[in-house]
Amino acid sequence: MKKFFILLITLLLLISAQHSFSEIYKYTDKDGNIRFTDKRLPEKANAETLKLKINTVKNPSIYNHSLGTSDKTITSNASDKTISNSTADKIIMYSATWCGVCKTAKKYFKNQGIPFREYDIEKSAKGRKDFKRLRGKGVPVILIGEQRMDGFDRSYFERLYKG
Repeated sequence: MKKFFILLITLLLLISAQHSFSEIYKYTDKDGNIRFTDKRLPEKANAETLKLKINTVKNPSIYNHSLGTSDKTITSNASDKTISNSTADKIIMYSATWCGVCKTAKKYFKNQGIPFREYDIEKSAKGRKDFKRLRGKGVPVILIGEQRMDGFDRSYFERLYKG
């Protein structure tokens, strides 16, 4: 029985390894059209093996911004409660009420005692205007000092915030 499980696991590993090492082939068909496939072609097909770069987003975008706002009203939540902590001016979040990632970021800030200023891009004229000027494509957009993070990732935020 033990040998059966070892054989089964080995077989599964071989199958998954074969799939993960798949290649893409480029060839020209008999009508002169360029085609792509992941199936190995016979040598006479004169196919070219392509090396592909995987283009996926694993982390939020982070880059410098220039908003140039002089508004010093600092809030820790939607109730517009003023905070006197000088680091509060460091965090600005553009959000929307329906955004789950925004809620996660907001909860994280509150739990960590991190003061921040929040603008709802659907309810606040200033939020809408700034979001447009920042060329925001989605929420949240979080400004940490001179850095901008599109989306929210706790470890990246901590690096920027403490940095």
